[in-house]
This record gives sequence, structure tokens and C-alpha cells, in this order.
Amino acid sequence: MNKTVKKLDNNVVKALTIVCETAKDQIVGFEWLTHSADYSNFPSSLVITCVLDNVLSLELMLASQQDQELRKHIQKQLLKAGFLLKDVRRHVFFDTEEACLLEHNGDWKRRLLKN
Repeated sequence: MNKTVKKLDNNVVKALTIVCETAKDQIVGFEWLTHSADYSNFPSSLVITCVLDNVLSLELMLASQQDQELRKHIQKQLLKAGFLLKDVRRHVFFDTEEACLLEHNGDWKRRLLKN
């Protein structure tokens, strides 16, 4: 990772850390988030995965439209860091620890490769 890419990634991490800490306080069952990107095609290639504890928590979040608020918060923090996402829905996805455990034996590295 060269210096420019490292700086970009650090800025993304800082923005997403703010989002993550807020989400843990405001969304029942929210646990963590992660991201990946091909920095030669950034920010178009940015993929953010938000992880909740189980399917019920995910369904409750979707039913209360907290997913939309979370996407707005992600978009806002990334914009503050200087990154514009044209359509945040193409970049932010949701998953659960429960599904990873059932489908990939808890192997997040393997699970995230499917995206």
C-alpha cells in the first residue's frame, strides 16, 4: 500500500469509526462494520458491510428504517472526509453474525470475499 492509498484508507477508517460508535449506541444489535475498496477505482469500488448480531435485529432495523439513517450517516461522514458517494445504497450492505456462523462457520474473511 503506497502512501497515498494508505492516507485515503486512514481517512475512510476515521469516518467509519465515527459511524460505528454512533450506530452501536443507537441501533439495537449493531456490532461492527468493515470496508473494502480497490483504491485505483475509489470511491466507486468502496464496499461497506454493517454487521448486526442476528436476523431479528436486522429485520427490526429495516422495519424502523434505521438502515436509511445509517446510510445517511455514512454518506455524511465520508463527505466530511472528502469522499462523495453518488448512490450510498450501492456501497452499504448489511449482514449478521448469525448468518455468517450458519453459512460460513463464522469465517468473515471468506464471507466477505463473496461480495
